[in-house]
Amino acid sequence: MNEQNSAISETPGHRNLLVLLFAGFVLSGIATTIIGPMLPIFIRRWSLDDGQAGLFSTIQFLAALGGTLASSAIAAWRGYKPALVLGYALMGGGLACLNANTHGVALAATAAFGLGYGLTTPGTNLSVAELGGAKSASLLNQLNFAWGAGAMICSVLIALALKHNALSILLAGTAIFGGILVVGLSFASFGLQQHEKDVNTTGTASPMIGLGITIALAAMFFIYVAMENGIGIWSAEYAKRLANGITGMTTLAPMFFYAGLTCGRGAAPLVLRRLHERKMVLGALILAAAATALLIVSRSLPLATVAVFLAGLGCASVYPIYIAWLSRWYGARAKKIGGILFALASLGGSAGPGLIGAVSQYAGSLRVGFVVPLACAAIMIGLVLLLRRQTTA
Repeated sequence: MNEQNSAISETPGHRNLLVLLFAGFVLSGIATTIIGPMLPIFIRRWSLDDGQAGLFSTIQFLAALGGTLASSAIAAWRGYKPALVLGYALMGGGLACLNANTHGVALAATAAFGLGYGLTTPGTNLSVAELGGAKSASLLNQLNFAWGAGAMICSVLIALALKHNALSILLAGTAIFGGILVVGLSFASFGLQQHEKDVNTTGTASPMIGLGITIALAAMFFIYVAMENGIGIWSAEYAKRLANGITGMTTLAPMFFYAGLTCGRGAAPLVLRRLHERKMVLGALILAAAATALLIVSRSLPLATVAVFLAGLGCASVYPIYIAWLSRWYGARAKKIGGILFALASLGGSAGPGLIGAVSQYAGSLRVGFVVPLACAAIMIGLVLLLRRQTTA
């Protein structure tokens, strides 16, 4: 650990920057997942149907897509700092206005913080990777834990705020948090060494990688994020309907999903020492599919809570391994191709919850809506098996 710290913390300025970036990812975890525990409140406040409720997540992740694309342009023009400062300003302001009395204002607030974390995510990951140097993989793994911590505590904070009638105070607190990050990042030094000239040292693409594999991997990026966000966003509302009302446990339902996600990612490095990546992905997707099926047939809140946790556990290792395959299969081209795939992932994050809402509205049952993430898991299992003969990952 001391060796790692010496590698990543050459100056006090770098250490301070890391603290700000990690703290920012905690706020990003809250912003990414807050719509889930807030959705039952919105549905009750404005008498929304499931299709209208799903619009919140659609707007959120479409705005995030725009932020991701804008971040790349801003970074090429002025570096990471402007995108991060603007992103956290939008994130804090959007969260502060989320508990609005007007439906339109709440949607606009959702778009604002969605755009905000879209602006901050690429710059944060790239900055941490540069600061980490040879230890960047380990440091980025810790960064994902920071995001997971924010995602897990989000539902707890919302539940406590509802219990004490302090939701507006909580959201104001997140805005203040965002403001502190804006000030801190404005004065932080981003004097990071760039490695554009070393791009060719990352390796070359395998000659076996063709258009079919690229399309399949792109589909997997899109479908995975659609599945993850769909379950995370709708779990609180599903739990509320099982319990016939909003309770502390129904509001906490997304926390159990993200707890499974974070625990699984923490355990994944140990499991990968003994299990091949492809087998781990297949096992994880089978677990996610089985857990979603259990969620669909559940008739009690405790059973649904267990299913949500297992679904998160099943989702945990899938996306990081997809990213590893992207890097390994495409070598130096991964950076260019990755931009397209991450954009598709954002689109999946927008489409998944919206499709669950639309299916639920059409069928008159949210239980039927959860067939969407079940189908997502089944399709990805098929794609991984199809890729088996064409790659060596």
